[in-house]
Amino acid sequence: MSQARTRRVAVMGAGAVGCYYGAVLARAGHPVTLIGRPALVEAVAERGLVLDTAEGRETIPLVAVAGPEGVAGADLVLVCVKSGDTEAAGIAMLPHLTPDATILSLQNGVDNGERLAAVIGRPVVPVAVYVATAMEGAGHVRHHGRGDLILGRGGEAVADWLNAAGIPTSVSDRVRDALWAKLTINCAWNALSALGGKPYGQLFAKEGVATVLAEVTAECVAVATACGIHLPEDMLAQVEAIARTMAEQRSSTAQDLARGRPTEIDHLNGKVVREGERLGIPTPANQVLHTLVKLVEPGR
Repeated sequence: MSQARTRRVAVMGAGAVGCYYGAVLARAGHPVTLIGRPALVEAVAERGLVLDTAEGRETIPLVAVAGPEGVAGADLVLVCVKSGDTEAAGIAMLPHLTPDATILSLQNGVDNGERLAAVIGRPVVPVAVYVATAMEGAGHVRHHGRGDLILGRGGEAVADWLNAAGIPTSVSDRVRDALWAKLTINCAWNALSALGGKPYGQLFAKEGVATVLAEVTAECVAVATACGIHLPEDMLAQVEAIARTMAEQRSSTAQDLARGRPTEIDHLNGKVVREGERLGIPTPANQVLHTLVKLVEPGR
């Protein structure tokens, strides 16, 4: 994908992450179609997509539709649906994909790229996403920090183009390690943020939180190592740093519960618990957090 050439982009699953990256790409001059809920479609049609960043507020004109036909003609498809919706999204968009479209999985969890590729029968580039965003309302996304991407092999053709559009992007042949590192951070913070009802910075100051973070991280590292994954030696320090680098962020799990929607907890702490059971590695801290979120999660 040429750095200079304008490319058509579709965002399948335009929540906070999808809206943010769609906004950045549209701002850089690329035609973007968001595929999301009817409320998003109506708001974007009326006034455009509102993006709040540290630099201020922008209203960005782009297209939003409610159906998977929105991916038709796209050169680049960003798949940002919840992990539990991966297969359904793949089946829905398959008839509309152009043969040479590049497909990126910008999702939580560690296996969505593989699951999506199995459904659509073509390569999918897995992406580790490091961004703090939240929806303030229909068609209104707020950026709290970061925004960098780590792409797996197969993403070389779009990495320079994404960088030129203002999205810090690198390519790694160890993206599975990066996905597990991101999973570990999510396992440590997401459930606590949801159950505690606080952003990361406030949460970290509460009694006992640092201990729970350390226990969850240790379990994730043990399971990942047994799976052949190489996590950073300073994994706990990276987990704790989130309280500083994303101090005002509430987890996606917290945002889902606040909106009465199912969470991705089965693909976060639940994934670690299942892998631990398979490998004979105890994961009690992850088990407790997974169970507590499932107790308050609305029925799917």
